[in-house]
Amino acid sequence: MIEILSTGAVNSVQDLGRTGYLNAGVGRSGTMDAPALEIANLLVGNEARAAGIEVALFPFRLRFEADTVFAVAGADCPAKLDDRQFPCWWAMNAKAGEVLTLGLPRSGARAVIAFLGGIDVPLVLGSRATDLKSVFGGFEGRGLNRGDRLALAGTSRRVLRMEGGYGADVSALRGRPVENDEAIILRVLPSAEYTAFTGEAISKFHQTDWLITNDANRMGYRLSGPELSLTRKLELFSHGIMPGTVQVPPNGQPIIQLAEANTCGGYPKVANVIEADLWKLAQAPVGARLRFEITDRDTAVAALRQQRTFMAQLAADAALMRGWN
Repeated sequence: MIEILSTGAVNSVQDLGRTGYLNAGVGRSGTMDAPALEIANLLVGNEARAAGIEVALFPFRLRFEADTVFAVAGADCPAKLDDRQFPCWWAMNAKAGEVLTLGLPRSGARAVIAFLGGIDVPLVLGSRATDLKSVFGGFEGRGLNRGDRLALAGTSRRVLRMEGGYGADVSALRGRPVENDEAIILRVLPSAEYTAFTGEAISKFHQTDWLITNDANRMGYRLSGPELSLTRKLELFSHGIMPGTVQVPPNGQPIIQLAEANTCGGYPKVANVIEADLWKLAQAPVGARLRFEITDRDTAVAALRQQRTFMAQLAADAALMRGWN
């Protein structure tokens, strides 16, 4: 069991999401930074889909009520267990009564915490993810509040053999952190209405540094930049969309659909962020700048394969380092 001591209402229980129900109007939900949660789970020896906590508002504090093993991944935030500091992408033993604190990120926007065995909340449509928009799943269908007590599925008395814990080098997967004055590069594939935009609009789409506005949440980010115009007026029936879809409403300002994306919409789609780059959006705070770089299907598939290869190697390395006493 863990007790939440300090949190924001958008911090929530998440796993890798709810798949297979888009045709019923049920979105995927799940963590915004899927690779980070998967890595945290691998570090503590969980299945990749085990539920953890996604932290988007800081500081965040929790108290362990039983001995367990946990890992923190995602945003580079100051982390400490009682008075012991440790880096991101790191697994640690925790004893009953110890307090985990995550401070304001130095870079990135969302941290994830995995616990041995995962957070023990009911499966809803095959997932333990919280759908904040539709208010179901996760812990009582809502974000976390101070005083909430969450059960952990891992009641094992296992502890890491390495006294100070151990971590993962994710530089091959994530690259170097983006500096404040840099735009985050997102690889995109052209969407169905890509050619319905004017040539000038397409040039602006790819050459502009788009600003993430305050209208940003787990459902999507509204961007600010030059107006993107169509060659002619389009009237579309609502059709399927998914996380990563870049729509352009009548005001010409793009919207990127994210983890709690609508399952359908009628705005023209200019592009789709490739799945391997969606974590970059999870770590992009309000006010960050984005630039879209056109790519092709083979590159998108190769990027996903590279991610899977990294995870497989990490799983093997983590099993060796973890050991158990």
